[in-house]
Amino acid sequence: MESLVYSFLAGTSTVLGAIIVVCFGRPSKQILSALLGFAAGIMLAISAFDLIPEAIESASLSHAVIGFLLGAGMMYVLDLVIPHAHMTGELDGPVTLLDENALQEKKILRTGYLIFFGIALHNIPEGLAIGAGLESSPELGLYIAIAIGLHNVPEGMATAGPLRAGGLSVPRVVLLTLLAGLMTPVGALVGVVAFSISPALVGIGMALAAGAMVYIASDELIPQSHKYHSHMANFGILGGFLIGFVLTG
Repeated sequence: MESLVYSFLAGTSTVLGAIIVVCFGRPSKQILSALLGFAAGIMLAISAFDLIPEAIESASLSHAVIGFLLGAGMMYVLDLVIPHAHMTGELDGPVTLLDENALQEKKILRTGYLIFFGIALHNIPEGLAIGAGLESSPELGLYIAIAIGLHNVPEGMATAGPLRAGGLSVPRVVLLTLLAGLMTPVGALVGVVAFSISPALVGIGMALAAGAMVYIASDELIPQSHKYHSHMANFGILGGFLIGFVLTG
């Protein structure tokens, strides 16, 4: 039950990102850099100091390595198969969001739907990470949920921006970002079922969650944070890592 509650709250933070865009536009580059870096630092610390050691203790070193590689590999395959939005408005796939003023409204809307679809599917492994953390301890599950929630706020902005620019009404924009976020508790539910089958899967699941979060931090959060403001990105990463270290100590 806690897994579903935490993953629901973390996932629906995408709506907060959409509301920020609708009401205020995008926040300053410094704030975005610090927020993205902070989320990356917490994810790295939780993975290194809690998830991986717990995975080794619950299963074995070989199981932890396999789980870690599976988690990172899963995110890599998703990036290859499904375009994923970044806060710059770019996609990893063949479609690129260019200057909105130079595009027709229909094309912007199509790109917005593509961003929504990519983020929705990428949110499933994040729910799995929360479920794996909770199998270790309620505190760890909460810390992972907070980190993922912080990460999902900019993703909500990335989803809402092109959808709103493409002509969708505010209620529809908010609804779509909510649906994308709700994929997080879906992933958590999958984890709950899987972890109940075999205790060994708990260790593999925690390592898988670590691999997924390290990949997210390396592939998305850290590069994106440095694109806005390098110094604020570093401050955010260091602060998030230090807090994550203290929380898991």
